[in-house]
Amino acid sequence: MKLSLSPILYCWGKTRVYDFYDTIKMSDIDIVYLGEMVCAKRQELLLNDWLEIGQELKKHGKEVILTSLALVDSPSKLLDVKKAVSNGEFMIEANDFSVINLCVENQLPFVVGHALNIYNAEALAVMLRNGMQRWCFPVELSQEWLSAIQKECESQGIWQKFEKEILAYGYLPLSYSARCFTARNVGRDKADCEIACIHDPAGKAVLTQDDQRIFTMNGIQMQSGLCYNLINEYSALEGLVDIIRLSPLDEDIVNVIQQYRVRMLSKDYIPQPLTQNECSGFWTGEAGMR
Repeated sequence: MKLSLSPILYCWGKTRVYDFYDTIKMSDIDIVYLGEMVCAKRQELLLNDWLEIGQELKKHGKEVILTSLALVDSPSKLLDVKKAVSNGEFMIEANDFSVINLCVENQLPFVVGHALNIYNAEALAVMLRNGMQRWCFPVELSQEWLSAIQKECESQGIWQKFEKEILAYGYLPLSYSARCFTARNVGRDKADCEIACIHDPAGKAVLTQDDQRIFTMNGIQMQSGLCYNLINEYSALEGLVDIIRLSPLDEDIVNVIQQYRVRMLSKDYIPQPLTQNECSGFWTGEAGMR
């Protein structure tokens, strides 16, 4: 089992990003996803910056994957995606089907990210024929659903032909919008947002009238209110996935990486109750609020 690090989903300044990955290159992580997944207006780092960081991580033995936007809705964004796909060094993670089309056109392998709605063996077979190397499960799928997909894939003889990855830590990405929640929250339009999200380096809490944290606002992305954590479900993940993905909320992700590594190596691990700020997401198949 390998550990991967999600791309940073928040808008951090360039210096902070470089400092963060200087720490990550010395961490016990196997795979690192780099790039902007949420909003194309976040231009703190450009493609050449991400490639420079990727090359440094690669020198320290990390597998590097370039990620793509989850919402490609304009010619300028498509041009950015084309540049990323044709970087010539790192495989791409597709979070929009336009990216898959580009990879197929260029006969390039790709990772299917969790932003894509891939829910059954038939869809996976299509992706596999077109160059998929790895599938990261959509975050809304339960253990029961994933086990059913495994059986479907095994019956078609394709389950062992690609890697399986699951997001196991971080705020769950629930939706993307053409509008920007953060800009509207500060009285601005998306076109003139002034990159308001840079002031919320771990998103902005959205509370109910009873002061219960129900969502986390992150630009055009809406996330869960509680932090997802499947560390106590590791035994169930064995045999189902090849890679566990962790999403950085801040620099403390290095401690989370270490916790997961200890769990993976321990035969006598005693599960610890999740904190009041954590949840097991949709893993057990319960309703979102639970």
